[in-house]
Amino acid sequence: MKLFKQLLPFGLVLLGFLFRSFVHGHSFLGLICFLLAGVCICNHLLRRLQRSFPIAKLLRLIFNGILLVGILVSFCTLGVILRASLGADNPQETYIVVLGAKVNGTTPSLSLSDRIDAAEAYLNSHPDAIAILSGGQGSDEDISEAECMYQQLTGRGISPERLWIEDKATSTWENLKFSLDLIEEKTGSRPENIGLVSSEYHLFRAGLFAEDCGVTAVGIPARTQWVSLRINYFLREVAGVWHYLILGGQYHD
Repeated sequence: MKLFKQLLPFGLVLLGFLFRSFVHGHSFLGLICFLLAGVCICNHLLRRLQRSFPIAKLLRLIFNGILLVGILVSFCTLGVILRASLGADNPQETYIVVLGAKVNGTTPSLSLSDRIDAAEAYLNSHPDAIAILSGGQGSDEDISEAECMYQQLTGRGISPERLWIEDKATSTWENLKFSLDLIEEKTGSRPENIGLVSSEYHLFRAGLFAEDCGVTAVGIPARTQWVSLRINYFLREVAGVWHYLILGGQYHD
């Protein structure tokens, strides 16, 4: 057991390096491994110091207390994110905004493929609905995220007239703001509610951005196919939510 405790931080660092360097899409799990290794090392050092410096015992208690509070807050936040990830029971929105994700050249990434699948399913089951496909073009993308979604959906038989392209947005906040502007431009009015298609882990935070834009978002989840990716993104989303809450209106990502 003693040897295991001694080797645990090194194992976590190695695992973190593997996640961040060799397993695509799992970088946040790698960061968590590094953080856990740091916690183990700090606890080990404080435990050794307290033999000579009594104050080290108090510092260790404070350190572990802060750590415990952080874990509890993270679990509560994760619970809220998980609940939102279920989406609405029976969404019936006329306008849905499909949030973009990474495009590899002209091919949708796994996350974008999941969102395209969810948009297709909704449009097929709601023949009067219109989808606003939102997402700009990154420096390492050959086409915009919106154009990629458009090509995929029209290729699957969705009528082009039901697909409106918004290809300027570079963040979630811009996705929503620019999409609402486009709806208003085309219809003369701004909706109070919209359907929001995004990866299930992202729906809670995206809903907060929708509130910033003055609308209520009805979640339409795109299920992440890989379980390990789902774990990585849900954990990352906890940090994302608190980043948003702390920075407030200054945080437009």
